[in-house]
Amino acid sequence: MRLTPVEGRADLRAFLRFTDELYDARFVPPLHATIRAWQRQGVRLCLLRDGDRVVGRTTLHTSDAFDTKLGRRLQLFGLTEFAEGAGEALFDAICAEAAGKDAVFGPVSLLPNQAGGVITSGFGERGFIDSAWNHPYYPQEYDKYGFRRRFESDTWICPVPAEPVFRFDDARIAAEDLEIHRGDKRRIGKQLPILREMLNASFAGLGYYTEISAEQLAQQTDGLAYLLDEDLLLYLTKAGRPIAFVLCLPDISEFVAKIRGNLHVGNQLRLLASRSRHRREAVLIIKGTIPAEQGKGYMNLLSRELHEGLRKGGYQALRSTYVEHTNPGSAAQYRTMGGRALHGYTFYEKDLA
Repeated sequence: MRLTPVEGRADLRAFLRFTDELYDARFVPPLHATIRAWQRQGVRLCLLRDGDRVVGRTTLHTSDAFDTKLGRRLQLFGLTEFAEGAGEALFDAICAEAAGKDAVFGPVSLLPNQAGGVITSGFGERGFIDSAWNHPYYPQEYDKYGFRRRFESDTWICPVPAEPVFRFDDARIAAEDLEIHRGDKRRIGKQLPILREMLNASFAGLGYYTEISAEQLAQQTDGLAYLLDEDLLLYLTKAGRPIAFVLCLPDISEFVAKIRGNLHVGNQLRLLASRSRHRREAVLIIKGTIPAEQGKGYMNLLSRELHEGLRKGGYQALRSTYVEHTNPGSAAQYRTMGGRALHGYTFYEKDLA
């Protein structure tokens, strides 16, 4: 088996189509446009071939910010998929590409606070947008190769409560000069910088998180106004200062799986025409409270308002991207909603010294 770079259209088609052959509808592929954009930015796309047959794929890239965060020089890899039994050859090739690095880390697309990871349980449950799904042999092959698990987590699924389950003393709203703001498709360009400031402050203390730039946020939220349900983007100000936020999106995972990640113009129009059909479930993308205001119940207030928006929109369930085991507060909120852990989740690291 040999790892070869993606060169030309035929290789790129093979890279994009590999998961169509490997997976069923439980896997939600990354958008083709996103992968093409990464390639233009210098991320190396690679195919693992056994003779003429593609048996794996990966991306190779680095991040100075993540190196600084972990204090190590890392070779990052992402979009890492492989046929059963091909993991060792793919990992060998990834490690061989990491000359001068302290370790390899992944799969990340492109950083842990964006997407990536491997599920370690819950294989019977489908994946969803911004979250992983893979075959049960994946964690077995990573573990056998000597990778160690990092940032172990769970994804969650929760029924939308029929009645409010989070309490907040409404007298505090006037007393503390609190104001709840909702998403606005026409003003999303002005609201995103507000969210970015809170996001970076809220997550700075987490081991996997690297500060997100304005450019990165723009790339990650490209088309957000197109999908946004304005009642599912909320942020809270205190005396005019933003202090907490929550962002959910309608779950279009089954549509993306059906079109195999190819959201070309025709499929964009089909999605637009069928938006009302994608309000059965929502995905919680991110939420947080700035450090100085944590522990004061403000997320209870936003969660109460979010659930009202979910009920009004006809949503039946809320899925959450991965929550670290070291973050019991978020998990406790999901349990209060009657939720359950959906997938075990991890990233992997292997020392090269």
